[in-house]
Amino acid sequence: MALNITAIKTASDGILQGDNALHTAFPLLIIQTTLILVVTRLLAFAFKPLRQPKVIAEIVGGILLGPSALGRSHQYMDKVFPKWSTPILESVASIGLLFFLFLVGLELDLGSIRRSGKEAFSIALAGISLPFIGGAAVAVILRRTIEGADHAGYAPFLVFMGVSLSITAFPVLARILAELKLLTTKVGETAMAAAAFNDVAAWILLALAVALAGTGGEGGHKVSPLVSLWVLLAGVGFVAFMFLAIKPLMGWMVKRCSAEQGVVDELYITITLAGVLVAGFITDFIGIHSIFGAFIFGLIIPKEGEFAGKLLERIEDFVSGLLLPLYFASSGLKTDVTKIQGAVAWGLLVLVIAIACFGKIFGTFVVAKLCRMKGREALALGILMNTKGLVELIVLNIGKEKKVLNDEMFAILVLMALFTTFITTPLVMAIFNPAKHGSDIETQKRKLQPDTSIHKDDTSSTSKSKQQFRILACAHGPGNVSGLINLIESTRSSAVKSNLKLYIMHLVELTERSSSIMMVHRLRRNGLPFIDPTRRRSRVEVHDRVASAFETYAQLGHVMVRPVTTISALSTMHDDVRHVAEGKRVMMIILPFHKMWRKDEESGEMKMVENLGHGWRGVNQRMLKNSPSSIAVFLDRGFGGGRVTQNESTSQRQLGVCVVFFGGPDDREALELGARMMDHPEIRVTVIRFIETQGMDANSVKLMPSPEKCSDSNYTFSVTAMNTTEEKAEDEVMVEEFRNKWEGTMEFIQKQANNIEEAVLTLGRNGEYDLIVVGKGRFPSTMVAELADRQAEHAELGPIGDILSSSNNGIVSSVLVVQQHTMVHVEEMPVSRVVDGEDNHNDATNQV
Repeated sequence: MALNITAIKTASDGILQGDNALHTAFPLLIIQTTLILVVTRLLAFAFKPLRQPKVIAEIVGGILLGPSALGRSHQYMDKVFPKWSTPILESVASIGLLFFLFLVGLELDLGSIRRSGKEAFSIALAGISLPFIGGAAVAVILRRTIEGADHAGYAPFLVFMGVSLSITAFPVLARILAELKLLTTKVGETAMAAAAFNDVAAWILLALAVALAGTGGEGGHKVSPLVSLWVLLAGVGFVAFMFLAIKPLMGWMVKRCSAEQGVVDELYITITLAGVLVAGFITDFIGIHSIFGAFIFGLIIPKEGEFAGKLLERIEDFVSGLLLPLYFASSGLKTDVTKIQGAVAWGLLVLVIAIACFGKIFGTFVVAKLCRMKGREALALGILMNTKGLVELIVLNIGKEKKVLNDEMFAILVLMALFTTFITTPLVMAIFNPAKHGSDIETQKRKLQPDTSIHKDDTSSTSKSKQQFRILACAHGPGNVSGLINLIESTRSSAVKSNLKLYIMHLVELTERSSSIMMVHRLRRNGLPFIDPTRRRSRVEVHDRVASAFETYAQLGHVMVRPVTTISALSTMHDDVRHVAEGKRVMMIILPFHKMWRKDEESGEMKMVENLGHGWRGVNQRMLKNSPSSIAVFLDRGFGGGRVTQNESTSQRQLGVCVVFFGGPDDREALELGARMMDHPEIRVTVIRFIETQGMDANSVKLMPSPEKCSDSNYTFSVTAMNTTEEKAEDEVMVEEFRNKWEGTMEFIQKQANNIEEAVLTLGRNGEYDLIVVGKGRFPSTMVAELADRQAEHAELGPIGDILSSSNNGIVSSVLVVQQHTMVHVEEMPVSRVVDGEDNHNDATNQV
């Protein structure tokens, strides 16, 4: 039964009153939105292993829901997507598009584009010019071949085709670069800068195309060239007004929302959101699409300070997560693949794809080679610049709306955008994968302790003093900086004072929010975030503060510091850390613990000030399982910022460091690290060696592998067979050499303890030591093995480290848990403690 459009209501009276919700606007919009979100999210999950951007799933979802697939059922289309509902769905989606383009403008930093230099500009120019010319050429063929293609004006059709083939989707490209770990590489930075140039040029060309297209009424209504000229002049006047009049006003608002004011006023947020709508209305009123006004408005807002970040927080999730999928799904709903019929039509699709790929890739490749880029890098750059997606769909929808593109042309260009974006990731991975480079580098030194056995030669100490001490220290944010600097400085004994080379890696989580890409504009090629010396503000952004703090340390401490930033999903962040550690041949990686405590000045108790959650804990767990060098997890409770003791002989303030030694490779590595702190004038080192109580039977503790246990809540130990006698002998040799070398300059204590857990807790609670260094204990001594069945809170730190990192044990000392690198893969798994006499026949038991 046909519906009377004028009788459509906003809401229904309910099924109990015999009203059909599908015949009312708002309930039907809810059903359409829910269906689109469910389908696109399922497709995004299916495409995730292929590393495809979310826009691919949104377009494909729309195509599946539209006339190409499910829409072939007229009953389905009439009920779920009736023609009268299309303007409602597209109006809601257009609001999302308007604010999305505002976010794109907000993310584009014109200052960083200017700083990108001639190289990026030349690559962008070549990447636009050649495919634009190719698009204009293929437009001539399409107008003569496709029925109805010549209804639109010649000039707007040429411009639309040129823009369609030459555009690069900046937001999609940023996401692909981040997923491929290319964001902070030379290729990634060049691609981002060139795409930014491309984006600005594309919107200018699009404004030209829209002005030339005019209203595009039915029957190919022709618009006077003079009218198009007035539209363009009005657009230029609008841009000039925005930059000359509105931008200073927005700058004043940003200053009012600075850190000195302490809060971002809701009134300014509201004014800005209303400004987006007004700017969109003005450009639509002029005759240019409303998205152009929103884009320019986002472009003029200052990027520094709190304001831009607050805007992103308020609107990004709602726009990108809910409204924007509706827009791209509606594009798919309008795409009817069945319109492409016959060999000629499919041949035209292949031709359009070939022209688009050849023009963009070849043009970019040639100029990149002229800029002295390597062949693989230049080819990868060309493929990356061929990314379409979001912006391409916007252009095509405007072209269809203006009647420049008919249904068949629209379908061909949508499939072209899908194909070019889909192939980007697999092609770049096949041609250029920087993760492979450096993984084959032979690392000569991966741990602190010399690779010697009991019978070592005398040259090891000499080579050790000459060898460069390379550390990779990771930081989540500014809160980690103070403790890390104090920890690293404490390892700078006289032997390594000038040989320390420090790599600082700022770990930044890549989320679904595109705003995490904004910091790319401030990254130099060496990974150091860009700090503009002309900026005068009290609040420095998070990544700037991390880098600037270590820059200051490098200058004051005369240390070689190389900052690196990684922007990655937490699930793959350990790969980034590992690749840098391998490439830089570091001897030790220092990871921050996911929790941080500070002493409360009023109560004097330790209070947790940061808990980054299980995701960041997982990063540490994966690194501990597969580290290319020795690794240490640093639990900071204010190391170096609290109480210090006074040395009577030197009248210097000293930090107390305690090295706890039970035995085994991890404890020896911890003792080696303690040795590097020994002659530091501001460090007081104490070594406490726990020895077995008299009468303890070493064979009384047996551990049996229990793979059925969860490694998150149970300690894992190595199942590799080791010679216990040789291990103990090596422990004795190292301890004896340590005592002989540092006798008189450090305190050495041997303890017997019946209750190891209580003894360790006492060390952490009494406040005598600022830092306690312990081994993870993967090859446990008898004393540590007794704790195997203890309920673990942070099992990845081993029994002793877990006791000292517990939230409720009243520990006041910072803790460093050390794991020594082994050249062979050491498999670990949870174990069960076997009482003496049980299962003695089992050969798989790991006897301690």
